[in-house]
Formats: sequence, C-alpha cells, structure tokens
Amino acid sequence: MEVITEGVNNINISDASAASKKNRIQVSNTKKPLFFYVNLAKRYMQQHNEVELSALGMAIATVVTIAEILKNNGLAVEKKITTSTVDIREETGGRPVQKAKIEILLGKSEKFDELMAAAEEEAINNEEQS
Repeated sequence: MEVITEGVNNINISDASAASKKNRIQVSNTKKPLFFYVNLAKRYMQQHNEVELSALGMAIATVVTIAEILKNNGLAVEKKITTSTVDIREETGGRPVQKAKIEILLGKSEKFDELMAAAEEEAINNEEQS
C-alpha cells in the first residue's frame, strides 16, 4: 500500500488545459457587476498576457459584452472563440439539461501596457485633486 501512495504523491500532471486555468474567468450574470469582470480581465492580462472568459447559458451575453468593452477600448485582441453545449443536472437525480457554453480567449493588444499606464496616471492625478 505504501508504494501506491508514494506513486500518487509523485504524480506530475502536465495537462496543458490545467495550466491555462490560471487565467480563466468563469462569468456569472448574477454574482458580480459587469465592471468587476472587466477589471479582473485587465489584471489577468497584465499577469498572463491573455485571459479566457467562460460562461454558460444566460451569462454568455455578459461575456461577449466584457470582451467587446476590452476590444473597443484598445486593450485586447480576440484570439479564439469556442462554443459548445454541456449537460448539466439542474437538481440531484434530475435529467440532464443542455446549456450553451462560450469561451473567448483574449490577448493583450500592442497598446495594452501604454493604455494601462495612462489610466493609472490619470487615477493618481484625480486622487491628488480631491
């Protein structure tokens, strides 16, 4: 039995999808306000150079809005969009219901760092004036 637990403790998972989870934001349209996700996506892009926005069902519109805000402000470029359906059990023992799923991968735009620095400088100037 010791050999098995030693083997389990030494497992090294090198799944590429597990590594990309660090920069994934799973968006809900009920839990947080829209700009919470916009600001979180900016922070993730600063840290990881890209961010993956993911949503199910009714939250898909929120994810698309977040992506469009970032793109229209010149902060992000669209890298990949994936749509699919997933089976979800609404309640225990209930039958599975299919829900739409979207994943949008955004990368930093060429002007991302410049725009973020300008926004930070403007925030500092506004603080000094008050």
